[in-house]
Amino acid sequence: MNKIGLLKNLRNASRSNLFSTEIPKASKEDEKKIEGWVGELESEGKIKVRECVQREYSVYLHGIIKYASE
Repeated sequence: MNKIGLLKNLRNASRSNLFSTEIPKASKEDEKKIEGWVGELESEGKIKVRECVQREYSVYLHGIIKYASE
């Protein structure tokens, strides 16, 4: 998975513009990559994360997808 794959995953998990998804992780390194991609998508203005919870085997994300045109 990469940043684009994460964004597609969030769009598929969305209802209207709200998303809620759990992304499986294999290691701490995966967790850091996911956090980095989420940070990049937020700084680009594509998403707004309300909640990011690190679980034992996954990362839970809840937030808003922004559809505004640039």
